[in-house]
Amino acid sequence: MSKAPDLAKRLLLGRALQSRQQHEQLLPKRLALPVFASDALSSVAYAPQEILLALGAGGLVMYGYTPWVAAGVIVILITVVASYRQNVRAYQSGGGDFEVATTNLGGNWGVVVASALLVDYVLTVAVSVSSGVENLGALLEFIRPHEVAVAIGIVVLLTIGNLRGLREAGVAFAIPTYLFMFAVFAMLLWGLMRLITGTELRAESADYELVGSETGVAGFALVFLLLRAFSSGCAALTGVEAISNGVPAFRKPKGDNAARTLLMLGLIGATLFGGVTAFAFITDAKFAEGDQHVRMVDPATGETIEHPDPVIAQVADTVFSNFAPGFVLVTIMTALILFLAANTAFNGFPVLGSVLAQNRYLPRQLHTRGDRLAYSNGIIILATMAGLLIYAYDASVSKLIPLYTVGVFVSFTVSQIGMVKHWNRLLAAEKDPLRRRHMKTSRAINGFGATLTGIVLIVVLSTKFMLGAYIVCIAMPLLFLLMKAIRKHYDRVAEELVPSGEDVALPARNHAIVLVSTIHKPTLRALAYARATRPSTLEAVTVAVDAEESRRLQDEWDALDIPVPLKILDSPYREITRPVLSYVKGVRRKSPRDVVTVFIPEYVVGHWWEQILHNQSALRLKGRLLFQPGVMVTSVAWQLRSSDRLKGRLEPPGPGASRRPPRPSSPSSSRTGARPGDGSVSDRE
Repeated sequence: MSKAPDLAKRLLLGRALQSRQQHEQLLPKRLALPVFASDALSSVAYAPQEILLALGAGGLVMYGYTPWVAAGVIVILITVVASYRQNVRAYQSGGGDFEVATTNLGGNWGVVVASALLVDYVLTVAVSVSSGVENLGALLEFIRPHEVAVAIGIVVLLTIGNLRGLREAGVAFAIPTYLFMFAVFAMLLWGLMRLITGTELRAESADYELVGSETGVAGFALVFLLLRAFSSGCAALTGVEAISNGVPAFRKPKGDNAARTLLMLGLIGATLFGGVTAFAFITDAKFAEGDQHVRMVDPATGETIEHPDPVIAQVADTVFSNFAPGFVLVTIMTALILFLAANTAFNGFPVLGSVLAQNRYLPRQLHTRGDRLAYSNGIIILATMAGLLIYAYDASVSKLIPLYTVGVFVSFTVSQIGMVKHWNRLLAAEKDPLRRRHMKTSRAINGFGATLTGIVLIVVLSTKFMLGAYIVCIAMPLLFLLMKAIRKHYDRVAEELVPSGEDVALPARNHAIVLVSTIHKPTLRALAYARATRPSTLEAVTVAVDAEESRRLQDEWDALDIPVPLKILDSPYREITRPVLSYVKGVRRKSPRDVVTVFIPEYVVGHWWEQILHNQSALRLKGRLLFQPGVMVTSVAWQLRSSDRLKGRLEPPGPGASRRPPRPSSPSSSRTGARPGDGSVSDRE
């Protein structure tokens, strides 16, 4: 039975990997692209739709601004990609925006960026999976009543895939990601060919009317509406930063490979986004949600379209009106890519968490690699938080979207400001004219990007704050304060543990105390071991819970002529822990410069139920003694016969086990596994 959990773990995650195999888990560019870019590429499924949704509030005439808004989004996408190509070459530790901000703007700004990214990664999983389930529900209607359960199930599957390791996750997710790119590219080429041959492409929603939209929008309202549409379309930028946080997962040269992957992501993302938006404009596709102020109405029937098809589905239906399999391929791959978009966060969040743990802003366990050399703890935390969000918001994309993109634009803006300062610092020391010209160009790109992303951040906050973005504005400062508190704790402990002269000085004497309940083999072994340590003084101590029993113990002790004096402590209230503590404290008070070593005989048992039969007083006593300064506690193990069943058993692998070399099993090795609290000392209470 003891092997069953480990067998299940091996079936789910695969065999454990040694640390020397870590290079085998590094990703070539062809696998890194789908692993890190699925989030950014999936935005093609909803970013054009968000632009139409925002512009629709100003009436049909506002749709004429669609190409210009899309062009602005493409400009900022190219700008951000160009900026991050420099980031990944300059900062390759995996810290990404956190490292850029910390190095150039200071630790506090680094923590601001880290809190923004951690929140955004959680929301990426929740939004992407919920959106994918929503799209899947349009094809398989029977899952609609169970969307929350299905979404959480998808998160579990993604978690297992990533726990198996980056390389296996990359192989598993590469095929659907490339199929999505192929399907959308094929749709754009097919549509272009039909336009060239003179075919009129007109979406089914082209004749619909928008009811409730404002007319005659001008002045500040026009500018604000355009900025809102622009900020909505900038959802296409989410996920670009993931590559900068995942540089350690690339093969060498890491920086160059990450930069090339970013370039491929930028070109493919801009082409797909621009193409889908262009065809939505050409086919006159419209989109409005039934629960918004603006409704889409069919003038022929007067019926309100409550649940219109997504814009990308409308474009696919129009372009492939003469080839149905093409429409099916695009819709299926779109739903699938939305699930895989969450995988970008599963690769970015654990790496960023590891970097933060190294910098002592998060618990050090987040820096531990699991059996498959993945950051297992970070993956599990991300999945848990995303699952809770999905459950809390009923897997509703419309409820989750207002929380989205705030964090990523905070990190974009701060990071690019940091890069401007980075170039300023290098320019101050650089004399070569050619390199200075290159640095000034880079600084201009970063400055332009910082300005644009800053504007987008302001617009996002002003338009989405009351719709739910305020939750993120609360969560980020709380996470900031938590990380600062963790860092303060680690710094305080590190300062406390700095070696000093008195810490390494030998104690004047070592007083050894062996706790005794009765005379048996465990007691005699503890006495023999204590004598072998050659302490300055050695005595056996027992607690007189029962006076008659204590007299018998003293008589037996004298009869055996044990060469260690026995001291009996009085206990009128039949306690064990308090008299021992009082006695040890008394020894320490008499000789503050001396050390007291307490030896506790303990049982090692082979069955869990034996833990109950042998009570846990020794565990309580040990716990109290550990808090006494100048007191050392030593467990002397005695293996009961039932423990033979566990001797020679391989240690179950846990997180980080792959870092340890294989250890040959031997009967003696199992003797080191004494379990606290199974001691003979406590068998009397």
